[in-house]
Amino acid sequence: MTELTRRTLLQTGAAVGALVSMPAILRAQAAPVRIGILQPVTGALAQDGEYGRLGAQIALDEINAAGGIKALGGAKLEVVFGDARSNPEGGTQEVERMEAEKVSAIVGGFASPIVLAASQAASRYNIPYICDVGVSDQIVNRGLTNTFRFGPGFGIVTSTALENLVKLNEAAGKPAKTVVVVHEDGLFGSGMAKLLQAQLPGRGFEILETIAHPTPSRDMSNVALRIRALNPDLVIPSSYYAEFVLLARTMQQQRIRPKGIYAILNGAASNFRFVKEFPDAANLVMDCNHWADPRKAKTAEVRRLAEAGGRFWLYNTPLNYSCVKLLADAIERAGSSDRAKITEALANSTFADHIMPYGPTKFVNGQNQGAAPVNTQVQNGDIKVIFPDAFSDAKPVFPAV
Repeated sequence: MTELTRRTLLQTGAAVGALVSMPAILRAQAAPVRIGILQPVTGALAQDGEYGRLGAQIALDEINAAGGIKALGGAKLEVVFGDARSNPEGGTQEVERMEAEKVSAIVGGFASPIVLAASQAASRYNIPYICDVGVSDQIVNRGLTNTFRFGPGFGIVTSTALENLVKLNEAAGKPAKTVVVVHEDGLFGSGMAKLLQAQLPGRGFEILETIAHPTPSRDMSNVALRIRALNPDLVIPSSYYAEFVLLARTMQQQRIRPKGIYAILNGAASNFRFVKEFPDAANLVMDCNHWADPRKAKTAEVRRLAEAGGRFWLYNTPLNYSCVKLLADAIERAGSSDRAKITEALANSTFADHIMPYGPTKFVNGQNQGAAPVNTQVQNGDIKVIFPDAFSDAKPVFPAV
């Protein structure tokens, strides 16, 4: 074989090899699927938004590192982050931007007013929207076919909380008879207060007063003084992080000691930042809220990643991690980045690869029927699950004084 012939063959072989490998290259370059992650990362709710975004990012990194969306040739998930700026208008504006950037779906929102506005805006473009936290039952009662809530709403959370409160009180000999309800005056807190006013008397508790406060609030002295004057057995607060921390610290400083602080969907009561920074004010506070399933090995792995760099473990992180995984599963089963096909896949989802204390998803009118809260209590610098028994790792301490 002459040198020219051998060189020609090598060149030809290289060209053929390149052609043979072309499909693999094309597969490696599959068009990414753009998804929107909407959180309030500035303003009063920035802490929750940042930890929600963190959970979404952990899931995105995991999915892409594992080969992306296999049904789409390994397409990566490409994120479009949006800052709702802690208000509904900010959320709506970011949905408009995400529409312009052609996202296939949106996850997040955190606060009920933001989720209500953002999911409504998304519905105009048929963008599937997965709510991470927003608990107002209005979110899933509007007939929007694009909206799905993975976690429980405040209807189911309140019912569960009150059932567990009755068990707690009866087990202790019924020391609690009177209650003061404290709530933020927005959609979330006001809706919660109405449910409590309707349900607490029927369960044997007298509501002495219901106290509303704005978000943000800079001072809780007047609220604390009113609680002192009423002297209730229980205080039931439903507020965002900063306001409850203020209230708990003020009550501690003024030595206001009810038999129990029994929070529902509280922004701080199940929050390791509060526990670590103000251990005395936090000790023995109870909460009925979102929380990751401590029995799952994956929970520990996600928590380790979340806490790297000195971060805290907040429920926003496992919820958003799970919501992004839920969306990725829907895209995989849809085999498409088409919004309508993803919406259909979500509506028929039986997703179980999450880290919350739920079974497989089953959406009815956009609400996950398996979603449920747990009861937690701060005990000696840790957050323990006290209800239900299937998830508990501690017995409740009640009454606290």
